[in-house]
Amino acid sequence: QVQLVESGGGSVQPGGSLRLSCAASGTTFNHYTMGWFRQGPGKESDVVAAISWTTGSTYYADSVKGRFTISKSNTNSTVYLQMNSLKPEDAAVYYCIAGPWIHVVRDKQGNYWGQGTQVTVSS
Repeated sequence: QVQLVESGGGSVQPGGSLRLSCAASGTTFNHYTMGWFRQGPGKESDVVAAISWTTGSTYYADSVKGRFTISKSNTNSTVYLQMNSLKPEDAAVYYCIAGPWIHVVRDKQGNYWGQGTQVTVSS
């Protein structure tokens, strides 16, 4: 089993920044790819970024390239999503997910999910 706990959401003005954190625990979390899945009202859901615990390989959706950065800390078993230059269309509930690379990046799904954290972008 893998447990994922997100933190760091909040409200920010357009152009602002937020950093999301996902603390992972369990016996096998470091075998997986970690991703950030977002679901906004009336918007298509998507995995905006992902990182492999084992290789460090990263993936970004086109909509966030150059603005978001995903990283991980092996020391404290946490994955981060640094979000800069936020736009109103980035507003969504962000979920930390874990699963095989193909499942997360191609299928936009995870074997394990966190509880989600709200990101609001408005002036």
